[in-house]
Amino acid sequence: MILLTARDLTRQFDAAPVFSGLGLEIRSGDRVGLVGPNGSGKTTLLKILARLDDPDTGVVEQPNRVRVELLQQQTESPVQRTLWEEVALGLQRLYRLQQEAITLAEQMGEGDGVSEAILQRYDQVHTELQQQSGFELDHRVSEVLSGLGFDSEDFPRPLQSFSGGEQARAALGRLLLTEPDVMLLDEPTNHLDIAATEWLEGFLGRARPALLLVSHDRYFLDKVVNRVLELRQDRLDSYKGNFSAYFQQRAERQRRLQKQVDQQEEFVARTEQFIRKHQYGQKHRQAGDRVRKLQRVEQIETLSTFDSPPMTFGDPSRSGDLVVEASGIAKSFEETLFTNLDLRIERGQRLGILGPNGSGKTTLLKILIGELAPDAGSVRLGTGVQLAYFDQGLASISPQTDLVEAIRPPGNPDITPGILRGLLARFGLRGDIVLQNFGSLSGGEQSKTALARLAAINANLLVLDEPTNHLDLWARDGLETALREFAGTVLFVTHDRFFIDRVATDVLVLEENGCAVYEGNYSEYLAFQSSTRQDQDETASEAKPKIADGRASEEKQKRPQWRFPYRKVADIEQDLDRAEDCKRRLETELADSDVARDPERIRQVKQDYAAILEEIDELSAHWEEATERN
Repeated sequence: MILLTARDLTRQFDAAPVFSGLGLEIRSGDRVGLVGPNGSGKTTLLKILARLDDPDTGVVEQPNRVRVELLQQQTESPVQRTLWEEVALGLQRLYRLQQEAITLAEQMGEGDGVSEAILQRYDQVHTELQQQSGFELDHRVSEVLSGLGFDSEDFPRPLQSFSGGEQARAALGRLLLTEPDVMLLDEPTNHLDIAATEWLEGFLGRARPALLLVSHDRYFLDKVVNRVLELRQDRLDSYKGNFSAYFQQRAERQRRLQKQVDQQEEFVARTEQFIRKHQYGQKHRQAGDRVRKLQRVEQIETLSTFDSPPMTFGDPSRSGDLVVEASGIAKSFEETLFTNLDLRIERGQRLGILGPNGSGKTTLLKILIGELAPDAGSVRLGTGVQLAYFDQGLASISPQTDLVEAIRPPGNPDITPGILRGLLARFGLRGDIVLQNFGSLSGGEQSKTALARLAAINANLLVLDEPTNHLDLWARDGLETALREFAGTVLFVTHDRFFIDRVATDVLVLEENGCAVYEGNYSEYLAFQSSTRQDQDETASEAKPKIADGRASEEKQKRPQWRFPYRKVADIEQDLDRAEDCKRRLETELADSDVARDPERIRQVKQDYAAILEEIDELSAHWEEATERN
């Protein structure tokens, strides 16, 4: 069933339209991810579909009984309600039915003269409540609040007493309970920690409504969506499957289109050469015919290139083998965050810090770099360590500073503006934007500026607190590549599990009962946790993870014995595509009579063909293992 239709949508604010001529359909069962670079109009499109904004041209249609609701990035000012009351509004209609059922039951119990109308209405209300789990409404509210990371002590607190991020979580909870026919979600995982995001993935997987969501969380998109729409200025391209499938299909489509372009260019070149050679000779009629053929050639449109900015963090000086050492550190505010924490970070490590909201991740970073004093214990930096810190609040850069001066390293007035502009360009900031003040930029542009500032410092220890905030998918990819190629040490906090998978060599997990360091990335950490849960008969000593000092642990030997090193499934699939293309090319050569008449050439092609078959078998086995690990 078609729940929502849009045709020929155009929206324009400045000289150029944000988008034009867009059309889409949302059907029952759809779980659609909407992707595109920052500024491509994703939020604007959601607002138009929710009828909170009007298109300049085009129409949005939905059947009369279909309800469409939007979760916006920016929440309204809090009202005079408690947290519980705000989220329970999502079940307001069922609460009213529940109260009506109580009233009807009381009327039925008052005497013998109960009207037929009251009996019929009670049956109707009771049936509807049964169908919609209307007799356990309080449980449903509590489940959603707990899943989104709220404690039971928070439920009766006034909504105004919560932070903006917590109020955004409350708005999400209310929408989830409302259960419209179509949910439009704009960055629903903002302000959620990893545990809450995983809960949301499960909830949306079971939810009845169709979904159209915008998210920069690639792991989340992989888990939730079954279709991806890529927003371009004049069209929406649809891809089946999750985000990884979209990325693979897009790359394959781009390769196919580029091959067609190459073939067309070769045809045009041959035809033009024939025309030049024969336009005045005996074959001038054929030349004229080919002129007409060229006039009928239609240009093949390739896909828009969403290039990752070529970020790099330079070639830093070498630090000592020991970069950071913490001994017995503790920190408390109103509650204890951590006690007796030992940590040893060695050169070349890329350590990701995980933990729920409020567990002290940012506090730990600030203690390790000396911005905050621990209540107990000590921290020391190793020999030759030069650090640069990315503050998620971006408070270290004045809003009134232009970008060139914003990234100038402290104490280095001699570095030329040209060098600084070149550095900004490496992070995707080019042209007149570098003359603007930092405070006038979008969130993504500010984050790129702050990252460029780190590169200008040329430190050998990068400390990053939520560096992916506000970055689109392609900027995140560029940052991941830059950090993997960085020759120094990286310490970072992020909720982006895909980012952790691609960057981390180790993860530090802050838990209620302490902390632990696990070797490997996020997927390997999950695999270890899963294997530990499955083996309940192991002794307590065998079940302990590696202690938090960076040294190898006994637990490493307990992990599943994988045959291949960890790789993302999508990366292996790209290699498989390349190998299959090579196999097809070699098969073409094997069938070529000219090749068959050359003994040396046919021998080499057969060897190459055997090698590529072996590589495909190896990649297929690697793919199966990677699929299991993920």
